[in-house]
Amino acid sequence: MSVTEKIAQFAKDWFPTWEKPKEKSLQQWIESRIARYETRKYDWDALKFQADFDPKYRRAQCRYIGTGATGVASDTNTIPSEHFTFSTMILPAGCEGPLHVHYDAEEVFFVLRAQKLRLFFELDGETFDTVLKDRDVVSVPPGVFRGLRNEGQEEALMCVMLGVAKPNVPDYPEGHPLMELRKRRREIAAAAAAEREKNASAAE
Repeated sequence: MSVTEKIAQFAKDWFPTWEKPKEKSLQQWIESRIARYETRKYDWDALKFQADFDPKYRRAQCRYIGTGATGVASDTNTIPSEHFTFSTMILPAGCEGPLHVHYDAEEVFFVLRAQKLRLFFELDGETFDTVLKDRDVVSVPPGVFRGLRNEGQEEALMCVMLGVAKPNVPDYPEGHPLMELRKRRREIAAAAAAEREKNASAAE
């Protein structure tokens, strides 16, 4: 039985990226699946639309596996994501990630460095908050609203994992300013697309 057949027997899914390309050596293939820190850069623009609305939402994403749920369409400098995405995030002192929810994936936060990182949760009218510090981890199920705020005096650094290959962008609580902002951004994008289609049709 070949390696591919054994994987197909035990794994629920099969992905072409799991098979070593015939034209590559093992070293070349594994090297293509390594994302080294020295080749990464922190992307302060991934969530810039939030920071432009309110500076307290300023934070940066550094992508390793897939692109996560920030809305970044693609990043060729990452390992292909099959079952999950993996990135690190910098949260400056006093800044926060707004309350949001993922309906399509479990989200995990592993704290690499933080003096006082407060996480807050909401579900069906119940609320809860707790403080995480270095090497603490939390797994947030789909459907639970979650947010985080750096209440320390130094920037916080954490790993973020989402349990699907390409997560949907999250929702915010109804009436939240960012939810309204996202609706307006979608309306503007739809209007621009319609205008491009109209101009293309007129040019034919």
